Amino acid sequence: MKTFDAAIAGGGLIGATIAFELARAGLQVGLFDRHEPGEGSSWAAAGILSPAPENAGMISIVPLGRASLQLYPEFVATVEEISGQSAGYRARGTLEALFSTDAQEKLSTIIALHHGLGLKAEPVSAADARELEPALSSEVEAAVFRPDEASVDNRALTKAVLTAAERSGVKTFAGSNVQSIAKNGGHCEGLLVDGEKVQSRWTVIAAGCRSAEIEGAAQYAPVRPAKGQMISLRAKDLSIERVLWSDHVYLVPRNDGRILAGATVEYVGFEKKVTAGGVQKIISAALQLAPAVADAQIEETWAGLRPDAPDHLPIIGPTDLDGLLIATGHFRSGILLAPFTAQLIREWVTTQNGSQEWARFSPMRFGEVARATNS
Repeated sequence: MKTFDAAIAGGGLIGATIAFELARAGLQVGLFDRHEPGEGSSWAAAGILSPAPENAGMISIVPLGRASLQLYPEFVATVEEISGQSAGYRARGTLEALFSTDAQEKLSTIIALHHGLGLKAEPVSAADARELEPALSSEVEAAVFRPDEASVDNRALTKAVLTAAERSGVKTFAGSNVQSIAKNGGHCEGLLVDGEKVQSRWTVIAAGCRSAEIEGAAQYAPVRPAKGQMISLRAKDLSIERVLWSDHVYLVPRNDGRILAGATVEYVGFEKKVTAGGVQKIISAALQLAPAVADAQIEETWAGLRPDAPDHLPIIGPTDLDGLLIATGHFRSGILLAPFTAQLIREWVTTQNGSQEWARFSPMRFGEVARATNS
């Protein structure tokens, strides 16, 4: 029987970063993934590092996003040093383009909101926006520049974190199907993996949108897949330095010259096919944002499945089952929140405490909802 201090279900960026953190804290860690680690939603993401809320419902995770963004430079540097691999980190900010006739009013609202949340945001005229990014459409009426934001090559980062984790002592088990948590009364004693018990003092469920399929975890992690389609573009005469953002699309430049465009949000179960409608939606919005995209070559299309909780908020922290922790439900913020999620899990495992108030993101909130509904 395999025995570890901590057993982690899920080898994406969240699970791998938690494994890395725990190993560096001196724990013996086993990382289990049903496929090849790093080939799930972490592989399919865009890698935008932005704590800015996309809607009012996301305001509550801004403090987590800010904290995680602040960790990123040191996190990347450490991972790159240990792994010997580049993570494709680009700290060049985000430019959000506004097209509406009431752009100036909307601009003031966005700036005020961001400042109220402790986020840096600068108003930019249409002319200055095109000075910064000549590829922007002439129809842009104004823009918001968020200088602290960044992006990362999520595929490269995930690979580097997995390498750094293994070099730090983590044992990785690919092609290992985690079937259930192993319970003994009010305690979690590990995982059942392909019919074999894996013994551990601490067990972390970080299997993305598959977390709810692990027997015993669904009540704490009732996540479902939210499909997102993406496109990779390349054009010799199209240069974009910063992440470009609009209400309908984002464009993310990579160090190798590619530009990623995405992404849709679709609730279609675990189906990951790329559709004509999805591609058309992305390209139409991309052309509105940066018309020169019309001459770009489409190098790759793909779809990924984000883990989405019923309230669209992350699920992070301990449960009422001693030894069981959850780290999933990050929805569209998984890449951004990986280092801070790992820090929170490591703090709980090593001290049974945390540096951030995370009650709102507790796995126990779903049981509370169920109890309130039944009462």
